[in-house]
Amino acid sequence: MKSTAKVIVCLMIVVFAATSALAIEGGNPKKGKYLYKKNCKACHSAGQPGGELTPMSKTMKQWDRLFERGRHKGGQEAWDKMQDQELKDINQFLYDHAADSPSPQTCG
Repeated sequence: MKSTAKVIVCLMIVVFAATSALAIEGGNPKKGKYLYKKNCKACHSAGQPGGELTPMSKTMKQWDRLFERGRHKGGQEAWDKMQDQELKDINQFLYDHAADSPSPQTCG
């Protein structure tokens, strides 16, 4: 009975790790946080034209969908100036701290 429980726990860990890794392949969340603050926060803070937007503003799936589409409402020029790796890093940061993630957060 105890070995079955160990197997189940191990499988759960593997599944969680695999789904997290598949979300955004190659993104660096630490760089993403820096890039988000540098490139996005100016327009996505309270009282700004883009409205307040933090990692907790969307779910993990919603962040992935937004970056998969590659479109940014109202600020496409800023988005287009970033390299693919920078966008992956920002996506990873937002995904890792989304509303339904294990560690949701704002971008304070």
